[in-house]
Amino acid sequence: MAHRAASCRCSATEMDPLAAAIEPLVPGLRRYARSWLRDRAMADDLVQDCLERAVGRWRQRRGTEVRPWVYAILHNLLVDHKRQHVRRGTAVPLHLVDDVALGRPADQDAGLHHRDLLRALDALPEEQRTVLLLISVEGLSYGEVAAVVGVPLGTVMSRISRGRDRLATLLREGERPRLRSIR
Repeated sequence: MAHRAASCRCSATEMDPLAAAIEPLVPGLRRYARSWLRDRAMADDLVQDCLERAVGRWRQRRGTEVRPWVYAILHNLLVDHKRQHVRRGTAVPLHLVDDVALGRPADQDAGLHHRDLLRALDALPEEQRTVLLLISVEGLSYGEVAAVVGVPLGTVMSRISRGRDRLATLLREGERPRLRSIR
């Protein structure tokens, strides 16, 4: 405290009443901070900050009651700490964190498969792509697709079969769609 007293420009004679007024409050301040934070080290740090502020602003206090003034300083520090904690989250040493929590499974494969599927669908002839999408994506029955497209049911079944086979081949081989040349 003597070091702080010099920095706040308090004389030695002022330090004695200051110490006499603040020192008995320290155990209660620590209890209050610990009960608020449930973290002994952080509570002690905030009590230290509180004591530094109280010493540094000793001449700025209003009234004669020291206890409520010091507790108000600590309370404000606790509220500020809580706000920061909510904003920043909980700090946990890396050696205590499970490796699974630090990473997340790679998900780029799903995006690549999706891209490959879209490319393969684009490579299908329009009549095969149409029946595949209406049945697989839209959930229409073969009969409903036949009515939508205006072809017999057997043609829908043939197109879906050929479309599925071609789609599987494209996905398995990873073929790039061939571009038609325009002459």
